[in-house]
Amino acid sequence: MSTRPGASSRQVLGGSVRAADQVVAEAAAAGRIPGRRTTRVVSQELLNDHQGIYRLVLSDSYTAAHAEPAQFVNLYPANSQMLLPRPFGVAGVHGQDVELIYQIVGAGTEEFSHLVSGDSIDMMGPLGTPFDVSGRADYVLVGGGLGIPPLLYTAQLLAERDDVQVTTAFGYRDGHFAQETAARYVPPERMHAISDAQGNVVDLLNDIEDGLGDADLPPVILSCGPMPMMRAVAKWAARRGMACQLSLEARMGCGYGACVACVVDTPQGRLKVCKDGPVFTSERLGWNV
Repeated sequence: MSTRPGASSRQVLGGSVRAADQVVAEAAAAGRIPGRRTTRVVSQELLNDHQGIYRLVLSDSYTAAHAEPAQFVNLYPANSQMLLPRPFGVAGVHGQDVELIYQIVGAGTEEFSHLVSGDSIDMMGPLGTPFDVSGRADYVLVGGGLGIPPLLYTAQLLAERDDVQVTTAFGYRDGHFAQETAARYVPPERMHAISDAQGNVVDLLNDIEDGLGDADLPPVILSCGPMPMMRAVAKWAARRGMACQLSLEARMGCGYGACVACVVDTPQGRLKVCKDGPVFTSERLGWNV
């Protein structure tokens, strides 16, 4: 095993985190969802040097087989002084490989940026409540910055169906790091993006509004990104009577509802983003006004 700072240690709290196949097999035998396990790094590449955005690919057959759109996985730093995991929305699945896209924002993600093929890292997932994409619709994927990656996986899954249409409306600070990936799943005429210098995603939605949905495929907004952006998107959708689902981002202590660290205030009281979400309807959040 690599001993670089970015490589994962299998030791945790005096015990050992077991290989993924062993954890998954024992969980399946017990009828439970597998817990924390050690997975192998397949590859990592820098997508945007200016913003420090990376694509990390892990080999985890369980997540690859079970992840739903907007679900996330927790990655654990090897540094024992950083106790909390970092949550990342699944950005793509290919075979048993799981893609994650993240930005360096602190010590944990800086550690992850040193991982290379053959290293190992501890993870758990997939976790959380996914988008509901069961209906026939024009799914309008509205993302901002690092809220875009979970929408890429959503587009990948929707591309396998012939009863839906997909439109993207992505907002970037500058470099359009996700457009090449989105183009694998979305027709070019339905891909839309905007940079900060041009405006925001609400401006973009205003520009493309006339092309959204039709009599058979009503528009349904699926959004992920900064909280102010999603509030604005929810209000935009409510004024037009469009259904709107929002995947919230939050700091999490556990990822499965035990620590009550990632709560959001709603008309029903405080809900846990990791367990009750991360996906909520605008009505449940009280943002549909």
